[in-house]
Amino acid sequence: MRDKFWELPLSNLAPDEWEALCDGCGKCCLNKIEYEDTGELAFTRVACKLLDGETCQCSNYANRHQFVPDCVVLTPDKVKQVAYWLPATCAYRLRYEGRPLYKWHYLISGDRETVHSAGVSVRGWTVNELTVTEDDWDDYIVEDLA
Repeated sequence: MRDKFWELPLSNLAPDEWEALCDGCGKCCLNKIEYEDTGELAFTRVACKLLDGETCQCSNYANRHQFVPDCVVLTPDKVKQVAYWLPATCAYRLRYEGRPLYKWHYLISGDRETVHSAGVSVRGWTVNELTVTEDDWDDYIVEDLA
């Protein structure tokens, strides 16, 4: 990978650089509620069944579409369409918006644990979607997902 590749426009990233941009927070794996009448989007603590709530990694990333067919494959072109539901701290959203990565991002800090020690990940506070009915997701809304 190139030096400071994360500062390049998203469309210029090689596939391995694109994948490396993920900060490992797990927030994109949280189920969201989009209210049709207002268009409002609410994040919940209810996580995809494949998210490991401690590592904040997908437990079967390579085969995730076999188990979660609607899992979004994030690409430079797709970011334009879904940026509104990416968390404000997401590296893909930040770079799409032309903003720098945070100091806690492992590409800056050199340590994959800083996303967790900075309190920015979902480590330890998610609920697996297999344990909550979709009708009850609104009981798990997260007010501030900074």
